[in-house]
Amino acid sequence: MSFPADFLWGAATSSYQIEGAALEDGRGECIWTRFSHTEGNVKHGHTGDVACDHYHRYAEDVALMQALGLRAYRFSIAWSRLLPQGTGAINQAGVDFYNRLIDKLLEANITPFVTLYHWDLPQALQDRGGWTSAEMPEWFAAYAALAAERYGDRVKHWITLNEPWCIAFLGHHLGIHAPGIRDERAAFCAAHHTHLAHGRAVQVLRERLPNAQVGITLNLAPIQPASDDPRDQEAARGFDGVQNRWFLDPIFKGMYPPDIAAYLTARGALDGLDLESVRLAAQPLDFLGVNYYTRILIRHAPNSPQGYEIYLPPDAPVTDMNWEIYPQGLRDLLLRVHREYAPPGIYITENGAAFPEPERVEGDLLEDSARVAYLEQHFKAAAEAIAHGVPLKGYFVWSLLDNFEWAEGYTKRFGIVHVDFATQKRTLKRSALYLKQVIQCGALS
Repeated sequence: MSFPADFLWGAATSSYQIEGAALEDGRGECIWTRFSHTEGNVKHGHTGDVACDHYHRYAEDVALMQALGLRAYRFSIAWSRLLPQGTGAINQAGVDFYNRLIDKLLEANITPFVTLYHWDLPQALQDRGGWTSAEMPEWFAAYAALAAERYGDRVKHWITLNEPWCIAFLGHHLGIHAPGIRDERAAFCAAHHTHLAHGRAVQVLRERLPNAQVGITLNLAPIQPASDDPRDQEAARGFDGVQNRWFLDPIFKGMYPPDIAAYLTARGALDGLDLESVRLAAQPLDFLGVNYYTRILIRHAPNSPQGYEIYLPPDAPVTDMNWEIYPQGLRDLLLRVHREYAPPGIYITENGAAFPEPERVEGDLLEDSARVAYLEQHFKAAAEAIAHGVPLKGYFVWSLLDNFEWAEGYTKRFGIVHVDFATQKRTLKRSALYLKQVIQCGALS
């Protein structure tokens, strides 16, 4: 199964998960610094203070990417490195770091894909309301303008936001991610402002960089009923409405899904929000970034507060995150997005898996056959989607490096490169060599 000659193979990371240097060279505090330093929020009290020390080791990491033949690299900018208070005074040392990284990537013939926001909001903005503040779209637009001004001469691919569902619901409803708020109305308020912030950022990027490719990354999943029972089907439809359609419909249709909006309005979850203003989110895009990890099976559960529950088949193969390994879901998801929303291009901006691995590695290669099999199955699903007409332009494996996995700390390893966090030694995994082979061949054997 072959891929187009211009297909972009790459790997992805995010700033707080790999950079370290949490408060170095003028960087302001971000919400994940505050959250991870608050007892009980992250396993074993881990923080991203050092992470993979990429801030100091970026040249070594770019050399690894070049050796693997990566054609593109998706990374995020830490907002508080550029603007320590979120607005106002610019931190030149932070600006310079990303200039060095971008230049090093281009020297290695690796295309940079910049994500403006991957969850590490400046704490100073959180103190002013964060994503629940009506000012957020303009704060974000000003930040996007600064990034475009400083990097737009070399960066041609821009992603506004990473996974607004997670920003809203993991951070503001479940409270298991920064800023750790547990309030349903706050979650939908935050979600609304991610839509408006995305729309404003696209406008800014279009104005300043008319030849740039601009998109957004959503975490999407096929939501399926656990059985043919109509109650399971109804529950799955509702879950899909919040998981997928609440974020796809504003971006591509300029409106919220009516069935979910009516349900949430009756519950009071949307009080105070001007739902019509979400028209701003429907700016013309060049691509949609899709993060895919698993499907979600839903069955009705009258005794649960939500009236449904997530069902995991007892014999399902799972990753170390206890997520079902379901490669067919990637093909199904891509076909659905293409059919119902028709983005002009799609990139898989994250796909990968965590499996149990040692903290220390002897030798110069770590065997990770489970990840190789996982990637091979998902690459095949992507090739099948292309064969069915999906305009898939590239594939970014998550992740280049083992890293700080948010509330899981350093207990989950997603990398194709092993990191010994005590010594910062990098060791290739077999999956990295497999990816290199696929890139070289342009096909699956």
